[in-house]
Amino acid sequence: MLNLDFRLACLIITTALAILGNAVAVRGIQAGVNPRTGRRPFRQEFSTFKNSGPAFDLYIQALQRFQQRDQTALLSYFQVAGIHGVPFRSWDGVDGNNNAGYCTHASTLFPTWHRPYIALYEVNTVRYPDAAGQSQPDLANKQLQANGAALHTLTYQLITQQPEYGPFSNTGYSDGRGGRYNSIENMHNGIHMLVGNGGHMSNIPYSSFDPIFWLHHANVDRLFALWQAIYPDSRVTPQVNTAGTFTNDPGTTEDIDTPLTPFHWDNSGQLWTSATVWSTRTFGYTYPEIVDWGINNSQLASDVKSRINVLYNPTGSISRRSESEDKSSELQLSPNAMDAQWFVNVRVQKSAATSPFFVHLFLGAAPTDPATWSFASNLVGSHAVVDTSLLSSANPNLPIVRYGQIPLNHALLAAGNSDLAPSNIIPILTSQLSWRLQNLDDSPLDVGQVPSLKIHVVGQEVKQTVREDQFPEYGPLKVFRQVTRGKDGGLGDNDDAD
Repeated sequence: MLNLDFRLACLIITTALAILGNAVAVRGIQAGVNPRTGRRPFRQEFSTFKNSGPAFDLYIQALQRFQQRDQTALLSYFQVAGIHGVPFRSWDGVDGNNNAGYCTHASTLFPTWHRPYIALYEVNTVRYPDAAGQSQPDLANKQLQANGAALHTLTYQLITQQPEYGPFSNTGYSDGRGGRYNSIENMHNGIHMLVGNGGHMSNIPYSSFDPIFWLHHANVDRLFALWQAIYPDSRVTPQVNTAGTFTNDPGTTEDIDTPLTPFHWDNSGQLWTSATVWSTRTFGYTYPEIVDWGINNSQLASDVKSRINVLYNPTGSISRRSESEDKSSELQLSPNAMDAQWFVNVRVQKSAATSPFFVHLFLGAAPTDPATWSFASNLVGSHAVVDTSLLSSANPNLPIVRYGQIPLNHALLAAGNSDLAPSNIIPILTSQLSWRLQNLDDSPLDVGQVPSLKIHVVGQEVKQTVREDQFPEYGPLKVFRQVTRGKDGGLGDNDDAD
C-alpha cells in the first residue's frame, strides 16, 4: 500500500521549508492543522489519491517542477534525493567524514530518520531492467503480486506481535529477538528489491532518485505511526550502528537524542532528533487510520487496533470467524486468522555477498528456469538481502548481521493444508520447504558462497480474540530445527537460533 496526498504536492511546490539564516528549517506543511484540537489532514492511500482529480494532477505538475530545478540548488530534486546516498557530500552545511549517505540503515534511527526526510521532499529511473537496461514494469508487478500475501501477513504479525521498538525498527538489532526476525526495515527492504530488481530502487544509494521511493517511505512512515499509536510508551532504544553513516562513525551508539542529520528544525542550526520527530503532529499530518484528536491514548490504541484488524485480519475475531463459516463462499479465513502461525527466519551477514540478492522460499522444488523463481506458483516469498556497502563503506567487511522473516501460513493454506498443527505441518515442511539464492540479474547464487546464511522454521499457537478492537494472544515461538537440518544454509544443531 503506497501513501501520498495533495499535501505532498503542496510540499513539492512550496518545499515546506524555511530558508532562514544559514539553515533550512524542515517544518512540513502546516495548512489545515487545527492548533486547538490537533485535527490535521490525512496522507491518503495512493489508490484513493490517484483518482482525486485536480489534486493528483497538481502533484504530477509539482513533481515535474521539482525535477526541473537546477541541480546546483540546495532544494533541487537532485540535492534532496542525494541526501539519502550518493553523491556522498554534505547538505545544508552538515559535514561528515565517511564515504556514505546520511541514511541510517540497520540502525535504531531507521524509522525516525525518514520522517523529516519525507517531510522535506520524484528523475528518470529503471525498474527490473532487461539486458539492454530497459525497464520491465510487468515483471516488477508480477514480483510484487507474488509476494503480496507474504507482505500482508508480515505487516499484521509485526504490528500485533512486536511491542519493543528495537527489534521492530531495524534488521540490525541483535540484542535478543525471541525468534521474531521481522522488522519494519525487513519489509521495507523487500519493496526496494522487488520494485528495482537491478534498477534504481534495489541499489539503495541511488534509490531516492526513483519517484516511487517517496511513496514507499510514506507508507513505511504510516506503518510506524500505526505501531506508535498502539504502543505509546515504547521509545527509541540505544543501539550501536556498526555500519555508520556520512556523519556517524561505525561503532557509534545511537539513541533517542542522536541528531537526525542533516535535517534542521529551526534557523539556528538545531537538528531534529528521534525525540522531537516522534509525533506526526509535528509535521502537520496524520493517516486515515489514526484520528488522534479529542481522545486519550487508550481509546486511540483501541480504535487503531480495530482498523488494523479490518485491513489485515478481516476474519480474525470470533464473531467474524462465525460469519466466515456461515458464508464461506464470500469470506475466507485469512492467514492471520488461524490458530497457529508459521514462519521462516533468515539470518545472514551483510558482507555475505558483494551485491544484493534474494533468498526465494518454495513449497516443493524450485522451477528449473531461474528467471521464473520470483513469481513461481509455489513461491512462499522472497527475502531481500540489500547491499548497503555504498551507503556505509568505511568498514565494508564488518560482520554486520541482518535478520529477516517470511511467513508460511498463506502458502500452506493455498496448498490445501488447513490443519496447522505441528504434527501435520512439520512433515510437510521437512519434505517440501526449499530455497534458492538469486542475483538481481536473475542468475543463481550458490548457497555455498554465503556461508553465514542460517535458515530455520519457527511456529507458535495463537488464540484469536473475541473483540474487534483487540489483537490475538500469541504463544512463544518454538524452533523446529528438524525442518532445515542437513540442508545447505539450514540452521545446524549447534547454531544459535536467536
